[in-house]
Order: sequence, then C-alpha cells, then structure tokens
Amino acid sequence: MTADPQRFLRPSAGYRGHAPLPRRRPRGMFILPSLFTAVNIAAGFFAITQSLEGSALQPHHFDYAALAIALAIPFDSLDGRIARLTNTESEFGRELDSLADVITFGVAPSILAFAWGFRSLPFAMHHDMRLKLVQFGAFVCFLFLLCGASRLARFNISVNPIPKNPGRPGRKYFVGMPIPAAAGIVAAVVHGFIGLPIFAWWLAVIWGLLVGFIGFLMISSWRFWSGKEINLTGRQPFRWIVLLGVSIYLLVFFSRVVLLVLAFVYMFSGVIARLAYSWRRHHPPARNPLPSSQGPIA
Repeated sequence: MTADPQRFLRPSAGYRGHAPLPRRRPRGMFILPSLFTAVNIAAGFFAITQSLEGSALQPHHFDYAALAIALAIPFDSLDGRIARLTNTESEFGRELDSLADVITFGVAPSILAFAWGFRSLPFAMHHDMRLKLVQFGAFVCFLFLLCGASRLARFNISVNPIPKNPGRPGRKYFVGMPIPAAAGIVAAVVHGFIGLPIFAWWLAVIWGLLVGFIGFLMISSWRFWSGKEINLTGRQPFRWIVLLGVSIYLLVFFSRVVLLVLAFVYMFSGVIARLAYSWRRHHPPARNPLPSSQGPIA
C-alpha cells in the first residue's frame, strides 16, 4: 500500500503554523444595520402622510409628523454605529443611508414646514397676502430640501473636511449643520406648538426666515459638534449611560420643552462658535511689550 504524497502537503487542522480560516459572519449581521435604515425611511414616510393630513382642525397630525422625524434621528445614528461595531459596512448600506436621510430629514421636514407654517394659514386672511405667503413658503421649504441634499452630497465626497472656524485639535466636527439636526429643529418647533398651525402673517414670515436660515447652516462651512467622542464601548461608559437615561426620561415627560431647548442650543452653538472665531481673528489679543534691557536713565 503506497502512501499518498499529497497527504503530507495538506495543512493539518492541528498544525500550529497554519493560520485558521476567518469565520464568515452570518448574513443576518449585514441586514441588521439596514433594518435601522428601513425604520428611518418608514418614519419619514409616516411623517409625510401625517403632514398631508394635518390641518387647523386636525393639528395632531402635524404633531405626529414632528414626533416621527424626531424619533428617526437616533435610528439614523445607530445604523452607522452598528455597522462599524459589527464590521458590516458596505457601499450598499452607505447609499441606502443617504437616500433615507434625503427622505426622512429632507423631504419630510420640508413638507411639514410648508403644510404647518404656510398651507394652513387661515382663509380669513387677505387673499393676496395669503397667496404671497404660501408662495414664499413653498420657495423657502424647497430651498431647505435642496440645501439638505447638497449637504449630504458634500458629506459623501468629503475626506477629513476642515471647517472655516477650526475647533480644538484632535476633535472631529461636522462641517455645516448635519441634516438630521436641521430636521430636528423643524420638528421641535412644530411639536412645541402641539401641532397647532401658524395663524398670523408675521409668524409665517418669521417661520420662513428660520427655515431659510437652517438651510443656510447646512451648506455653510461652520463647525458643529459631532458627538463622535461619545464611546459606549469604552472601559468606563457609565457616565454616558447615566446621561442617556436622564435624557430619555426628560424627552418622554417633557418632550416639548426639552426638544426645543436642545434644537436651538445646538443651532446657536454653531453660530456662536463662528462669531467668536471671527471676533478673535479681527480683534487679536494685545501683546505685552517686551521689558527693556536698559536700566533707568539718571
């Protein structure tokens, strides 16, 4: 009986020099981040349908739309984190996430902003004034959507972008307000009013200016806090867990006030950071004159 010469060339399972084959991840692991993205899309679609059904007689639909947009924000941040934690990132997931953001944080809040702030203006208002306000609102809300889509496109092609007003070294910032935060401001305002639509022309003008300003912040090159330094997988994540629990409690029981405060604090943090940087550039601190090496003159 002759020995098989190839037997000695095959790597043995117990051979120490043979590197083990990498374990294949279950297919369900790749679907998990996309499930969170799907929930994000579902929330955006629900917000759109509720915005179309809302009116002055049924303001709760506007409130439901605002809550759906607000609830989609954590799902948008979780899908990317889960993909990185499970090492299941893919080009398909990135593209799907971008499309979901356009729907949920671009289309849905722009329709909500228009339906709540302009379309629901009372018909008792002067006809020409109401028509001009509705046209103005449609234009501004479209700009909001366009700026949000442009912000996402710039984010997808940027590699280590640097804001015009750099922050602390070593920290990562968003360049321009992220589109979920912009949508969150719209949702926070509508939810703060309990969905009751705008009834006065001057409120509609202020609302249009605010929506336009949020759109500008998205395409700006100003820095905004990214929150990427939060690490729940570190050795001591206890403080973040406690902070998360307190935040959930406040959002559940005091959602109208808390969402408004969080939204405007985040917006003004970027504005104040930019103004402070401009002030420091144009008003540098005075330097102390060097002490003279000569002694006093007699």
